[in-house]
Amino acid sequence: MDTFQVHILAADRTFYEGPCLSLTIPTSDGEQGILARHSAMIAAVQPGTLRWQPPGQPVQYAAVSPGMVKVEKNDVLVLVDSAERPEEIDEARARREADQAQEALLQKKSRQEHQVAQAALARALNRLRVKSRGITP
Repeated sequence: MDTFQVHILAADRTFYEGPCLSLTIPTSDGEQGILARHSAMIAAVQPGTLRWQPPGQPVQYAAVSPGMVKVEKNDVLVLVDSAERPEEIDEARARREADQAQEALLQKKSRQEHQVAQAALARALNRLRVKSRGITP
């Protein structure tokens, strides 16, 4: 299977750079799969689970926050606010954040506070979903 170059950059670090067999990204249009020689595109990345497979390795998982992806000439650039591998996620903290966000949603608050709480809940639940996949080697 052919490979392509991928650069996954979080706001605070280079998360992964190297060859890749396949990449699946959560976008506003659903999950977008990318293989070698994919057509050029730009899309918004939504909070969700990013999956990629380096050559000779199992599929890797990460919880990602909003950002963007650009595919051009067999090179993929993923820019996100944050990206975490399952082993980097503190499950107890993610559960606390989910509980706090659910509590905030129950409170009578402004529309903006409600949207912030919804986003926090989605992020916490996504982190727990990625964590439940187990620690990848």
